[in-house]
Amino acid sequence: MYRTHTCGELNAANINEEVTLCGWIQKIRKLGGMTFIDLRDRYGITQLAFNSEINPDICKQIEPFGREWVIRATGKVTERYSKNKNIPTGDIEILVTNIEVLNPSQVPPFTIEDESDGGDELRLKYRYLDLRRNPLKNNLLFRHKLSIEIRNYMNELGFMEIETPMLINSTPEGARDFVVPSRVNPGEFYALPQSPQTFKQLLMMAGYDRYFQIVKCFRDEDLRADRQPEFTQVDCEMSFVEQEDVLQTFEGLIRHIFKKIKNIDLPKVERITWADAMRYYGSDKPDARFGMKFVELNDVLKHRDFKVFNEAELVVGIVAKGCANYSRKQLDGLTDFVRRPQIGASGLVHITCNQDGTFKSSVDKFYNADDLKAVAEKCGAEAGDLILIMAGQKLKTQKQLCELRLEMGNRLGLRKAGEYKVLWVIDFPLLEWDEETQRYYAMHHPFTAPKPEHEAMLESNPGEVNANAYDLVINGNEIGGGSIRIHDRKLQQRMFKVLGLSEEETERKFSCLLNAFQYGCPPHGGLAFGFDRLCAILSDCDSIRDFIAFPKNNAARDTMCNAPSIISQEQLDELRIELKK
Repeated sequence: MYRTHTCGELNAANINEEVTLCGWIQKIRKLGGMTFIDLRDRYGITQLAFNSEINPDICKQIEPFGREWVIRATGKVTERYSKNKNIPTGDIEILVTNIEVLNPSQVPPFTIEDESDGGDELRLKYRYLDLRRNPLKNNLLFRHKLSIEIRNYMNELGFMEIETPMLINSTPEGARDFVVPSRVNPGEFYALPQSPQTFKQLLMMAGYDRYFQIVKCFRDEDLRADRQPEFTQVDCEMSFVEQEDVLQTFEGLIRHIFKKIKNIDLPKVERITWADAMRYYGSDKPDARFGMKFVELNDVLKHRDFKVFNEAELVVGIVAKGCANYSRKQLDGLTDFVRRPQIGASGLVHITCNQDGTFKSSVDKFYNADDLKAVAEKCGAEAGDLILIMAGQKLKTQKQLCELRLEMGNRLGLRKAGEYKVLWVIDFPLLEWDEETQRYYAMHHPFTAPKPEHEAMLESNPGEVNANAYDLVINGNEIGGGSIRIHDRKLQQRMFKVLGLSEEETERKFSCLLNAFQYGCPPHGGLAFGFDRLCAILSDCDSIRDFIAFPKNNAARDTMCNAPSIISQEQLDELRIELKK
């Protein structure tokens, strides 16, 4: 055996035992006639001790050793004179009697420590070194434990984990596909799946009434902190269910995860309609850890001569409790914040509720004291509060005020790490209108069923049709989403037609699914959780990249393996691909 123990398991109970350890050199310290080496593996650190008086030959042998050398050490476990209470092995050390170099190492380009001196791009280039650090090791261990708990829960409920293909046909909806040329079928292409959606529906038709899969998915889209071109989702589907069955099942999964992973007993998950989420938070994934709900103010502010409000589709405000003492500089800073290009507002109106019961606003010349008092009463504002108001086109203004609300939540310390608010958002619109292309798109995907009572409006009033769809939101992040699916061929064809797909395109892209509907399709529904994102949220991290062993950078590149890269002309010729010059 290469080793008898790991570097994280020895303690005082092992004193006087002869042991052999293997690992990487974390640090070397020379103190007079003694030399100490911190030996590290993924389980922890153990101190090795070398005494020049007892073993001068070994002390001479270790002189060239450096950081990250891989060594094998044999010796006796002894009590440590200067104990280290910060590590589990801190009561002991190994008095080394034999040392073997398994592999030397160059000096690493950054320190392999919890607080590294390497920048993001450098550490991505040498990701295999970065993965030696405790923060990433702990993240991957957390990811592993979470996957085990999910599998345990799903297995207990009778779900089967079934793999679906990675090489599929390209579909016209959703994000851009990654495509793969076929050598055997020149001029034709596979796509990498954005999700296993079609296949899990086909599994329901095949009679596998409870399916799940922790699966890789691919989307060719611009990256952000919470996006990667390849990501992992927990994909689930159930037959003979209605929406309530799905919500109950996966609310149970989330409660199980929080209890097992975080030791948190979640209360019953609240539900909010999409319309109310937009009305009160300006977002379909609201952060409900704090209040500051929107208050619509059209009725109290559109009766004076202030053109900005009078011409706006929506006038809406929030109350920042206890912020009446904000200085002119702070108020101007908030205005500058909403005017940033990422938000795009033209301005911001504020009303200060003074402690003496008076009001001061940035629109005093248009509104008198009674007007401002009416606004404060409508908002539920009290003395010492600050009212922030925005106006404009409804959806755009809601989104802008949502950003301001979140910013105020940050500034006031209301978005607390370690605090979790889980919501179901239900009753989404089935479709959303795109002004640029002048057509409807599916808000979730084209296989989502409309509410049964809205089916008749699908062609006559598509914008008013609600979907049998639902999203799971944690702390303002969409963690999962799903729906009851269309299981009737005629209704699915109607849906494709409303989305502007021709009969030829429908047949070419979806013939497999449509044909399967003819052979007894059960009612079914499901959802998918973003697994990487769930890991990050439960660990109070902003980026999913820290929970992926080998992620891409912000340019969708793997700088470690140099991907994507140019392929040879011979490979291009085999694929019958000619690059434009």
